[in-house]
Parts: sequence; structure tokens; C-alpha cells
Amino acid sequence: MKKFITLKSIILFVFIVAIILGYIYKGLFIAATVNGSPISRFSVIGLLEKESGKMVLDNLISEKLILNEAKNRSITVSQEEIDAVLNSIESQVKLQGQTLDQALVTQNMSKEDLIKQITTQKKLEFMLSDKIQIGAEEIDKFIKDNKITAPKDMKQEDFRKSIENQLKQQKLGMEADAFITGLREKASIGRFVNY
Repeated sequence: MKKFITLKSIILFVFIVAIILGYIYKGLFIAATVNGSPISRFSVIGLLEKESGKMVLDNLISEKLILNEAKNRSITVSQEEIDAVLNSIESQVKLQGQTLDQALVTQNMSKEDLIKQITTQKKLEFMLSDKIQIGAEEIDKFIKDNKITAPKDMKQEDFRKSIENQLKQQKLGMEADAFITGLREKASIGRFVNY
């Protein structure tokens, strides 16, 4: 009889702890309630996966391929390089009347997310640096073909640097696609979820 009471006490205790933990960590299971009716996180996650799961998974695969290749080539990014990009972004955001933190909130990003993106981008740029060089003649051709002139309040040197950065980003986009496609072809990618 004593064993039965002890077993009942243990079951009751576990049940009470489960209810308390369920209440404390309800956000793990319930995303919201509408007039007392719950909407589960699994419903939200299922819809998100259905709508953009393939794109997100492909982006994560590409990121992992880039980072693995950079690791194989012993490519690292210094804190100074990251800080330089952060400072540049912060300057651009200030011109728009925001702080970096405000801009990150609107993008639903944390500073750590941004740093991770910067690091991946810098590693990719380094691996493709020989293919994304821009010469003076390319800048001249772009200016001539597009019939653009420097704003009156901008130095010619800054204007040309701006054009160079724009062309470099265009080349990086094209080269990155080809590079990632090559990495994908060589990699063994196992997908366990089909979207």
C-alpha cells in the first residue's frame, strides 16, 4: 500500500511539474491565442516552411558551402574588416535618419546576424577577389554608357570609387552564383525535407 501511495505521489508530482513547465515555456508550443483558442508554433513553422522553406534552406546550404570552402582555404576575416563594414553601414543608415539598431529591427535582424553576413560576404569576396577587379576603363565605360555625372557636392575621386563599388558588387553577384553552383556540384548534399 505504501508503494502505491509513493508511486501516486511521484506521478502527481511529475504531472504538476509538467503543467508548471508547460505554462512557463508555453511560447515553445503556442505562438498566440485568439479569444482563448491557441495557434501552435508548429502551425506557424509549417506555414513558413511551406511559403519560403526551400529558399531559406538553399540559402543555408550556400552559406555552409561558402564557409566550408573558406575554412579549407584558411581564409579568415579580421575584426578590423568587420568593424570597417559596420561603420560604413552605420554611416549610410545615419544619412537616412536612423541608427544601426533601428535599421536592424526593421530588417528583423540582430547585430550578430549582420556580423555573420558580413563575415560570410568578406570570405566570399576574398575567394573571388581575382575575378571581381574593376579597372579604370570599366569605370569610364560605365559612366559614358549611362551618361552620368558626379553630383556637384561629391569629389570626382569619391564618385569614381562609388561607381567602382557598384560594378564590383555586380561582378561579385555574377561570380558568386557561378562559384556556389560549382561548390554545389562538388558537394554531397542530403535533403531530408522536400519543399
